Amino acid sequence: MSTGTINVAVENIFPLIKKFLYSDHEIFLRELISNATDATLKLKHLTNIGEAKVEYGNPVIEVKLDKEKKQLHIIDQGIGMTKEEVEKYINEIAFSGAEEFIEKYKDKQGEEAGIIGHFGLGFYSAFMVADKVEIITKSYKDEPAAHWTCDGSPNYTLEEADKTERGTEIILHIADDETEFLEKSKISELLSKYNKFMPIPIKFGTKTETLPKPEDAKEEDPAPTQEVDNFINNPNPAWTKQPTDLKEEDYKSFYRELYPMQFEEPLFNIHLNVDYPFNLTGILYFPKMTNDMNIQKDKIQLYQNQVFVTDNVEGIVPEFLTMLRGVIDSPDIPLNVSRSYLQADGAVKKISSYITRKVADKLKSLFNDNREDFEKKWDDIKIVIEYGMLTEDKFFEKAQKFMLFPTVDGNYFTFDELKEKVSANQTDKDDKLVLLYASNKEEQHSYIETAKEKGYEVLLLDSPIISHLIQKLESEKENVTFARVDGDHIDNLIKKDENTVSKLTDEEQETLKTFFTETIPSDTFTVQLEAMDSNANPFTITEPEFMRRMKEMQQTGGGGMFGMGNMPEMYNLIVNTNHELVSEILNTKTQKKKERLTTQALDLAKLSKGLLKGEQMTQFIKRSYEMIK
Repeated sequence: MSTGTINVAVENIFPLIKKFLYSDHEIFLRELISNATDATLKLKHLTNIGEAKVEYGNPVIEVKLDKEKKQLHIIDQGIGMTKEEVEKYINEIAFSGAEEFIEKYKDKQGEEAGIIGHFGLGFYSAFMVADKVEIITKSYKDEPAAHWTCDGSPNYTLEEADKTERGTEIILHIADDETEFLEKSKISELLSKYNKFMPIPIKFGTKTETLPKPEDAKEEDPAPTQEVDNFINNPNPAWTKQPTDLKEEDYKSFYRELYPMQFEEPLFNIHLNVDYPFNLTGILYFPKMTNDMNIQKDKIQLYQNQVFVTDNVEGIVPEFLTMLRGVIDSPDIPLNVSRSYLQADGAVKKISSYITRKVADKLKSLFNDNREDFEKKWDDIKIVIEYGMLTEDKFFEKAQKFMLFPTVDGNYFTFDELKEKVSANQTDKDDKLVLLYASNKEEQHSYIETAKEKGYEVLLLDSPIISHLIQKLESEKENVTFARVDGDHIDNLIKKDENTVSKLTDEEQETLKTFFTETIPSDTFTVQLEAMDSNANPFTITEPEFMRRMKEMQQTGGGGMFGMGNMPEMYNLIVNTNHELVSEILNTKTQKKKERLTTQALDLAKLSKGLLKGEQMTQFIKRSYEMIK
């Protein structure tokens, strides 16, 4: 038996580990099972190259609870350690056995061994929850087993053990203030969270399995049951396989495995599989989207060699794709020492760019292969595509081929198709193409109908970030402007029919303009007289395009009026000088009736625009009933 002092740079390393190195105590189980997996995969590699003359078999990792003794056991059947190796790998903190192993065997395909370990500190996370830790280990080499014990101080004991089977058993004596880790439910939760897809089968207790009834059993007889080992992980998840080996049902089945409480099927998936210039595999799923982007985030799980790291993947996954779901796994992701968050690194940017390109290529392929199906899914995927076009220039360029512009009539056009369709009759006085759009088909119905009657095509662009995207499209596209159908009146934006002239003389128009300006609140409305079709509404309220866009961007995080507060409520009141009601207002002799007709017409325009509320609505209804009488 020997005793000694652990070789560390600071005397009291354990409180440092417990308080600062690992922010979340629960990851101790992830680290210890990762070590057990390493040990098992190392043995597999050595047997494959003929260096270990032992039977590899079908090893498992077992997790056992002994609540009465306040112990948690992690047992593997891996490579094991000799007494000298315990001295080297356990007593010298931060010496990484996995790194040394890869370095030693790199010329013998060591890089393919799938070794997880990196920092050599994972084992010491055990002291976050245990006040005493034991290691009982026997190497695959023909040497005696070793028993290491430490009580959380820099002192340890190391002696021979009578263990006869190859492998390592870690025994944690759980501390009095960490007894939650003696609960079966808690350990099950952690195993499911961190180790659900580890490459070695993990056993935790038993479960009851129902067997088929015997042929001669009666209907009321209960089905027989048996206790079987409870394996908590899937060692061969779908993302570790080649896309050619998977069918559509395999992808859907894996989605249900990832999200058992998600009942809607994903729209489609993207299988990531690259080995140069970095290693990365994974499967991303497009779910049905809502307009609330914040609800969608944090659904992608990041793994490193099948070990769960985090579900906060901002940095490695472009921000616009964090609304997707699925798994990304890469051994090349640079993690901090506790394997809990990403470190800044050039490789991360390359991985992010690759994922962006891969998603864009998949969307283009789906569009080209089955445009009709792509159009049906557009409403469920557009928020991701629009967000990507806003935030990633390279994605913006690629998306030109599959970005769709739906119309209020249910047709879909690419930008080039749309430009060709409307260029003949939707240009302004400067020959700039004007693309009309509605943001709410129901609320803007009257404006849509007016535009359609004039032969204009009206798009339906209703996502919460559309005002930002429109601004980018206008800056990137030459001679194109977007105008909301209830914004500045379309007859101001689009070339007028020169045959439409006012029925009123200049003097009559001046009289009307003076009356309306004096009667209608000037702090809210700017009155404009326009010669329009006599069937068009007498009064139409529009909002200046600049003001409306600033308000929309303020609502979606774009700031107020240059950061100086809310935008004021300002509107244009377009008066159709060719409508008979306008002529009646002009020719009415009584001032009271003039004002009454004007107020009623204005309230009807407000109602159409959704601006008539509260007391004004009450007065309008009362006045309308009186006029009917």
